[in-house]
Order: sequence, then C-alpha cells, then structure tokens
Amino acid sequence: MFSEKDFISKPFSTTIENGSFQWSAPSNIALVKYWGKKENQIPANPSISFTLNHCKTITKLAFTKKQSDGNFSFDLLFEGKPKEDFKPKIQKFLERIEIYCPYLTAYNFTIDTENTFPHSSGIASSASGMAALSMNIMSLEKALNPNMTEDYFYQKASFLARLGSGSACRSVKGSVVVWGKHAEIEDSSDLFGVEFSSNIHTNFKNYQDTILLVDKGEKQVSSTVGHDLMHNHPFAEQRFAQAHQNLSIIKTVLETGNLDEFIKIVESEALTLHAMMMTSLPYFILMKPNTLEIINRIWSYRSKTKIPVCFTLDAGANVHVLYPENVREAVLQFIKDELVGFCQNGNYICDTIGTGAIKIL
Repeated sequence: MFSEKDFISKPFSTTIENGSFQWSAPSNIALVKYWGKKENQIPANPSISFTLNHCKTITKLAFTKKQSDGNFSFDLLFEGKPKEDFKPKIQKFLERIEIYCPYLTAYNFTIDTENTFPHSSGIASSASGMAALSMNIMSLEKALNPNMTEDYFYQKASFLARLGSGSACRSVKGSVVVWGKHAEIEDSSDLFGVEFSSNIHTNFKNYQDTILLVDKGEKQVSSTVGHDLMHNHPFAEQRFAQAHQNLSIIKTVLETGNLDEFIKIVESEALTLHAMMMTSLPYFILMKPNTLEIINRIWSYRSKTKIPVCFTLDAGANVHVLYPENVREAVLQFIKDELVGFCQNGNYICDTIGTGAIKIL
C-alpha cells in the first residue's frame, strides 16, 4: 500500500548540469465523475475516464544547474511567448511538490508549452498541462536516479500531476483510468490514477469523442471553488455512494460491452454532476440553452435510429458526444446536419480514445 512518503526522493549520486525533455499528455473525459475533494487533492469519490488522443498539451522542459538557494527559478512560455499569468499556478504547483522533488530548486527551468486544441476552447487544459509537466519532471528525476523502475516512474508522475490538478492524474497512462480507492478495482488509490486492469470489450476500442464547443468563454466557476461547495452539500454523501456504485456497474459494462447500460450510466453521471452544482450554495447553472438543445437532439436521434450515441459533460456547457467507431460516419453526419448549428462559430473537435502521455524528446 503506497503512502505519500514513498514518493519523497532520496539524495542522488548522479548529477546533471543541463538538458531538456519533451512530453505530450492528453486531456481526459470522466465517465464516472469526481466532484468534491479532501485535503491535498484527495478525491471524495473514485472516478473513471477515457483518455483522449488528439486533445493534448506538448511541454518542453529545459534546465541548467544553479546554486541551490531554496527558491524556484523558471521562465514560462506558451506557444513560444512569455505567459506571465500562468506563472503563479506553476509556482504553487512547484511549492506543493517540493517535498517530493527537492532537487527542483537546484535548476533554472524554461517551460515551453502548447496545446493541440484552441486555447480557451472550453476543453480542460489543466489536466493535460499538469500531466505533461509532471512527465518532464519525472524524466529529470529518472536521469538523476537511473535505477528507477518504470512502474514507479508512472505512479509518481500521476501522483505529482494530481497535486497540480486532480484529474491530471488520469492523463498519464492508459486508455481507461481509475482514480480513487474502490473495492473492486485492483491497486486503486486516492494518490494516483491506475490503468483499468480488466480486458476492455471490443465495443469500446477506438471509442469516439466528438467535442461540441457550445461556449468557449471562461468558466463561470473554477473547479476548485466547485469542488469546495461539496463540503456542506446536502446531497454529498448520497452522491459519493452513487459514484462508487456507478463505478462498479461501469466496470462490468466495459468488460461485457453492454452499450445500453454504458449510455445510462454515462448520461446519468453527467446530469448528476450538474445537479450537484445546481443544488449547492451558491448554486450554478453551467449548461447553456444550446447544451440542452443538443442533448434533446441526441436523445431523439438515438430513439429514432437505435444508434448507440450518448453525451457526457464536464463542469461547463460543452458536450462530449460518445459513440463506437463502427457508427462513426452516421454519427458525424448527424452532428453536421443537426448539432453544429448549436456550437459557437460551428466549432467542434473529433477525438478518440488514446493511450496516455508520450515522450517526444
């Protein structure tokens, strides 16, 4: 059983003067949602997600040795240009992980990052961004500690990513990832994400996610504020119990390929997430009229055609349309014919299930 102490690095005998690494890490979309957290980014309930493939952050980390003065030293570039307003978040992240990575104060860093999806497109970039940065940090640690095992490398990367953004721990490894302790998921942990260990039914191989960009504006409520509202929420305990139960059901669904049950759980989870926001104090409605129009049209299309297409939502107005690869052409035609008009400037992104972070350099 892992504890936080297992991730505190010991002094290294190897030294490195300078170098650079580059990783890409994808965004992910939760099927069973995590909403509400305890101290130190510990989830109040377990969650499971599909890792995406095309929507990702690419981050290069260049470093040179300096006199360790106990302070962090870094420049931050976004798409090649200085991005000062991102720096406080990175500074906070480095402070949070310093106990686990004390070697970071011995280097000057240049962090150069970019997204493959439009910035402010309403896709959570904190998950992919923090995962990509954590992979680079772990590449530096592995260079300092060449005997590190691959399992430890990925577990600590996920552990660090979680401390930057909770859901980032689900963007490190695997096409389907579970985060949070759950009785039926082997080796599951609140500290890091784990690959879904069961065999996934062929129905879910190359599953499609078309993201309809209904509203590209800034989120009305930050994730941190939203999670905090669960502390005194009248329905919190029932919600946490429901998430455990739904994860049990979806585990079986992913093994057996039951698409009807998959649709039921995934859509229910999306609406429950928004119901929790609508019943918190203060309360929020993050769906837009076009979000509801899209949902109703998906329901109507599914009822009429029997094609197993469904939706899920993050904490925002955009709609993720999920469907098997073998109905891709029909669903894309439906999206073009009936749903694109409800997207901001007609924008949508086609994605599929991916496999996690990839080392580029």
